[in-house]
Amino acid sequence: MTLGIAIYPEKTTFERDKEYIDLAYRYGYRRIFTSLLELSGDADQVVTNFKKTVQYASAKGMEVMVDINPQIFNQLGISYDDLSFFADLGAFGVRLDVGFTGREEAEMTRNPYGIKIEVNMSLGTSYIDNILSFSPNRKNLLGSHNFYPMEYSGLSEVFYKNCCKQFKNYSLETAAFITSKHALLGPWPLQDGLCTLEMHRNQSIRSQAQYYSLDDMLDTIIIGDAYASENELSDVAEVYYSTHPTLQIIFAENVLPIEKKIVLDEIHGYRGDISEYLMRSSLPRFKYKKADIPMMSCPSLKKGDIVIGNNNFGQYKGEMHIVLGNINNEKQRCNLVGHLTDESIKLLSSVKPWSKFKVIEEKGR
Repeated sequence: MTLGIAIYPEKTTFERDKEYIDLAYRYGYRRIFTSLLELSGDADQVVTNFKKTVQYASAKGMEVMVDINPQIFNQLGISYDDLSFFADLGAFGVRLDVGFTGREEAEMTRNPYGIKIEVNMSLGTSYIDNILSFSPNRKNLLGSHNFYPMEYSGLSEVFYKNCCKQFKNYSLETAAFITSKHALLGPWPLQDGLCTLEMHRNQSIRSQAQYYSLDDMLDTIIIGDAYASENELSDVAEVYYSTHPTLQIIFAENVLPIEKKIVLDEIHGYRGDISEYLMRSSLPRFKYKKADIPMMSCPSLKKGDIVIGNNNFGQYKGEMHIVLGNINNEKQRCNLVGHLTDESIKLLSSVKPWSKFKVIEEKGR
């Protein structure tokens, strides 16, 4: 998987873009999305400024993907069978915001410069099947989803997954967008965030990134708007470079030190003999079987609660459970130690049985 940012040189300055590129590079970002969807004013000057930014990023080792449409081909006098303009620009690839007939895309993948051709994944049609029928060079063919500036217009999760399957059936690389809470720049005048999935629009950037990191059908995560804050860049990179996915907990006030240690210090394993009610992490019970875990708070439990088996729980003492369904807990065997954040609860269905995960305290607490 690759991390990416977006820049929009026609709306800003080279100096500001350079600063953002340098910052993102330090955090391990290696892909850049940018758009050349329309030329207004002095076209030569726009292209000159654009080229300066793209070449700077390319020289650092960033892969710059330029979003274009057929109108730009006409404006610049470019033909799909001659991509020298983009080679001179220093682009890693060309993203086709609007495609051709399939034959042209296939021909473009066989360009002599090795320029990648990235096509729109958010169509849900047989578009990619059509391109493949013209025998493209698959090494140069990629896919990426759209982002959706208008609130409520983003993709549904089911549609997103179906589109990804179309591309993964051909073993093609895929990409999708997440949105910043601090960025203001995008390619269009109006934007309510630049995410692919509608359910991500109001989520923290960390949660958006964690969703995609758990998705084996996605290869590249791109922050669609500019400029994300340094904290956001750091959060996404932390998710990306973590050895395991993380869920965030808000601890109860009376949590015991030993319980906090079990929750935060262990790499938890989701048992594969799954239950409708519990996501069980059993290994701590062996490590902490001699620990004193007195009965504390034992209320009725609901989805997202995290509990630790107390001294009343026999051989299950010290076992950590994430609650998946309502449990009355009337036998007082499990101490409530905290609750997952709402965003982490939404990630539970993406955590696979037999996989491992970590629990961290909610950021800012």
